[in-house]
Amino acid sequence: MRGRNIVQLLRAVDLLSQPGGSTINRMSEALDIDRRSVYRLLDIIQALGFPVYDDIQEMGREKLWKMDADYVLKLPNITLPDVRLNLSEILALHLLRTEASIYAGTEIEARIEAAFSKLALFTPKDFQDRIGKLKTLFVSSGKLTKDYTGKEEIIDTLARAMLNQKTCVISYFSFVDETLKRFRVDPLHFFESSGGLYLFVRATRFGDIRILAVERIESLEELGDSFDYPGDFDPNAKLSMAFDMVYDDPMELEVVFSPGQAKYIRERRFSPSQEIIDNPDGSVTLKMSTSGWFDVKKWLLGFGAEAVVVRPVKLRDEMIEEMEAALERYVK
Repeated sequence: MRGRNIVQLLRAVDLLSQPGGSTINRMSEALDIDRRSVYRLLDIIQALGFPVYDDIQEMGREKLWKMDADYVLKLPNITLPDVRLNLSEILALHLLRTEASIYAGTEIEARIEAAFSKLALFTPKDFQDRIGKLKTLFVSSGKLTKDYTGKEEIIDTLARAMLNQKTCVISYFSFVDETLKRFRVDPLHFFESSGGLYLFVRATRFGDIRILAVERIESLEELGDSFDYPGDFDPNAKLSMAFDMVYDDPMELEVVFSPGQAKYIRERRFSPSQEIIDNPDGSVTLKMSTSGWFDVKKWLLGFGAEAVVVRPVKLRDEMIEEMEAALERYVK
């Protein structure tokens, strides 16, 4: 269960937790699903162990469905900032928790567990036992994730430097020339990609924005120098521009995917500018503006004969060369 289904589940919990509960018709309208799907959601919520019951109304009135009042979260009467969480918000946090496999085996994972232990103090009785059933809905594989054991102090220092806008000196192992380099950076943002933790930095010597892999940072020192955040830098726009991790000259990409791959291409969002065209033979043509020549080529090579590059012509020629070289190695 992912994406839209999870949103529907959380909204359904919200509706059931209202003082007056909700009817099937109201839930159907609010969630934009049919009545049958509403009943399926109720079955899932009850299967998770949450006490949902139907409240019989007077003759002629529609039945109400409610969450047991004892399970609708209420903080004790203590002085705290207004951080009250409702049931659906707690569910959302636990779903997010399953995505933290990138930190498996590190002190960060221990801190995540400690945070949820504290959160348990503000949840209803037996809630933590029942919340374990969420694992049957949503699991996250740690396969191919990078190992950040021993990098916790570096991550902490980077986070502090980002918040305080402090320049740092780092020692970084470059895969390009396999050397350890030491230089000054202004750390801007963390982001996750394909099981790895990366960060945007501004190289102070040249003023350009770069991407660094956290696991390749050998050492880090926060300096006393402050920096101003670059006003013309939009990390979300930067991430949407590239196909994966490499940012270079933009390209207009056009690829034809076979009928067998068409359904998988249709359900993906590769670029904000993408256009997917259905062809008479069942294939699809994907057109988009992107960048990251190496990443795009590596991705397309994975499709083998199921993808044919139309343009750029240079990329098409490189694909042919790569496949011919691979064939030559296979038939030796």
